[in-house]
Amino acid sequence: MNSNTFRMPAAVLLATGAVALLTAPPALATGGGAGSEGTSGAVVLRAGLDVGLLNKAVHVPLKATLNEVTAPATAEKTALTVTLDGAEQGRPVSVLKADVATAKATADKNGAQAESNLAHAKVHVPGLPLLSLIEVEKVTSKAVCAAGKKPVATSNVLGTVTALGKKVTLTAGGPATKLDVPGVGSVSLELSGTQTTSTTAAAAALRLKVSVNPLDLNVAEVDGEIVLAEAHCEAPKEAKPEAKPDTKPAAQPDVKPQTAAQGTKTTPTTTQANLAETGAGSVTPYVAGGALLLLGIGAGALVVTRRGRTQ
Repeated sequence: MNSNTFRMPAAVLLATGAVALLTAPPALATGGGAGSEGTSGAVVLRAGLDVGLLNKAVHVPLKATLNEVTAPATAEKTALTVTLDGAEQGRPVSVLKADVATAKATADKNGAQAESNLAHAKVHVPGLPLLSLIEVEKVTSKAVCAAGKKPVATSNVLGTVTALGKKVTLTAGGPATKLDVPGVGSVSLELSGTQTTSTTAAAAALRLKVSVNPLDLNVAEVDGEIVLAEAHCEAPKEAKPEAKPDTKPAAQPDVKPQTAAQGTKTTPTTTQANLAETGAGSVTPYVAGGALLLLGIGAGALVVTRRGRTQ
């Protein structure tokens, strides 16, 4: 089987805060009008534990993931091994072994989806190498975000579940199931369920809150959280329609002619314009006067001529 191996420094304190269960990564930035592809991701196991050591009186953080992918990607590793300085005499801690452990995420302009599957799996914590924290037959989660459709998220826990060597029964939508084992500690299990919005979906099959006191292999206590089978997605952003130029002609001002009845006065400019249209103008009186003068002179000459002939 494939495996992942991590080495954690012994003197570093575990960062505060529990493991995010249904937290999707930030959406990818998109252009203003071209739309975008969706986003998705999946992980088979996510662990955030604080391991207290006996001989050094320190706490060692155990943070690890198995098959964490973001679209487009697929992972099929079936084992996760972590080495913690000072814990279990320096031997690697086998956190997860499974027959099937897959994570897959896809995304394009038509939609995004992710899924994770885990079958016949055993989860261990430091200090309890022979006793499984939890054993599951099959857990799955799936998130689908199709463009223009309501996102869908599903998670399932199939078959039997055993915690700290005891079979437990989980109720969908019910309270967490807490199991106490004398001399070992306690574990709280819950079906984490699903969450959707108008554009996103997220699902996680199982969440375990761990508080055990092994007092063996130099491990005093282990506290934290483990999540099995997560999946999340975000739908593609729709393209914005391009703005079309306004081809409508500009409206002309509505100018109504004024009439005399409205009390308006005719300006000289208007009068001249009207006279120009009829052939008259401002020189017309002078032309008429000159014509009358010439006519009078001609009449006078005619009279003088007639008198000369009669004498």
